[in-house]
Amino acid sequence: MPREIAIFGVLLPSLLPLFVASLLLQGVLDRVLGHTGLYRRAWHPALVRLCLLVCIFGALIVTLYQ
Repeated sequence: MPREIAIFGVLLPSLLPLFVASLLLQGVLDRVLGHTGLYRRAWHPALVRLCLLVCIFGALIVTLYQ
């Protein structure tokens, strides 16, 4: 299990690139769901967005640290 990643001499936690990747994936998924109109059916769209981010981040962590 890698604990730190060295980028240009700066040690970063190994979860930081996963979090950035999950933010990018969530942004793409957010656009798709916004264009299809599925957020209009949700009770609280901001909570749906947050839950999607947490699920994507969790899925990326599970795939890396099995």
